Amino acid sequence: MSVRTSYKLRNAWLAAIAGAAIATAAPAQAQVSLTTVVELAQKNSASVRIAQADVQRATARLNETRDVFIPSVSFGSGLPAFPELGFTGSLPTVWESGVQSLVFSMPQLQYIHAARAGLQSAQLALKDSREQAALDASTTYIELDTVERELKAAREQEQEAARLVQIEQQRAEAGVDPLSTLLQAQLTAAQLKLGRLHLETRAATLGKQLTNLTGLPVGSITPDHASIPEIPALTGDPSPRETPAITAARMLAVSRFHMAQGDERRLWILPEISFGAQYNRNTTVLNDINAYYARPLPANNFFSGFNLVLPLFDAGLRAKSRESAAEALRARVEAEQAQQQNDVQIAQLSASLRELDTMAEIASLKQQIAAEQLKSVETQLELGNGAGAGPGAPPQLSPTAEQQALIDERQKYVDALDANLELSKTRLNLLRALGHMQDWLDELHTKP
Repeated sequence: MSVRTSYKLRNAWLAAIAGAAIATAAPAQAQVSLTTVVELAQKNSASVRIAQADVQRATARLNETRDVFIPSVSFGSGLPAFPELGFTGSLPTVWESGVQSLVFSMPQLQYIHAARAGLQSAQLALKDSREQAALDASTTYIELDTVERELKAAREQEQEAARLVQIEQQRAEAGVDPLSTLLQAQLTAAQLKLGRLHLETRAATLGKQLTNLTGLPVGSITPDHASIPEIPALTGDPSPRETPAITAARMLAVSRFHMAQGDERRLWILPEISFGAQYNRNTTVLNDINAYYARPLPANNFFSGFNLVLPLFDAGLRAKSRESAAEALRARVEAEQAQQQNDVQIAQLSASLRELDTMAEIASLKQQIAAEQLKSVETQLELGNGAGAGPGAPPQLSPTAEQQALIDERQKYVDALDANLELSKTRLNLLRALGHMQDWLDELHTKP
């Protein structure tokens, strides 16, 4: 083996090793379905995790309001560090145990109702957060899928533009076309290059957004167009379902109402009854407590009983009751405001949907017309215009006409994709505003 051959083999091995290292370091791209992206977005969403924490807190609050009726048991123990001298005023207890619970309280029943409604509100808010995460992931995924198809068409346009510049260069050198035609072709190529760069930036931004939504590595998501189900063409439903966000606001208003009722009933002259029991084990070690009592201190002491409280006047509770009533009023108005805003959003989206639907139809027709014109140009270039070469006959098409028709057809294709993208995003937002987002998610999970 010659030295030159050995040198080439060594360089080939080094190149192969470097290529393998680069391939290993680069994130592997694979097609990820929309269903997977939505599920990961719902798990990774900070809003969803905050809503889950709110549900846990509301559950604990409900348990707290009910557990006051369950007897609580306590135990304590202690011995004096030094011998006691004189009368200390407290019994020398070795250890003690107590039981305490609430038996009857009308305000507490209202607090339980308030906590239960608060839990339902938190659960509905969690559902709303999950729907919002699904909506964000779906729109971003669909947009990335559309942009990648547009990017493919833009690259095809660039190839045709480069061919157009080459043809015009030859025709300008031959004196067939003026220099301005060549410059116009070069301008078209530069504009198409700028459009392709814009699409690449947009695709990178959308990929980063999907990374933030799902937690997957950057550049590892390739959309699978077949995994996107058809979005139903809804119109403004006169009786839409109530969205989870609106229902959550209503349940929060109910919770605030019961809280205000509980604070108000604390002002009524209604008894609050509690039960208590306590056992003390006393000792006379390290003290002379028996010297201060007529009889010796008993070692075992036990008492139990009911405690009854009748509220007569409490200015602080009265002020707290007014505060709770104001909070209940505010929650009710906010729920009504949420419903009104959703109604306005439905009206706006419905109007936009009609316009976008028409714009998508126009863009599709323009693409079809451009495709037919391209076929006509290709036919004329192949067979001629059929009018001969006599006086008054239309001139034969030049090769540049085919390139321009190809570029125009691809541009109309990109415009149609953009119009359909805006239509799809508006339809998804209308689905959510109408309360049908869960139907979309159910259909999405049945998609293979």
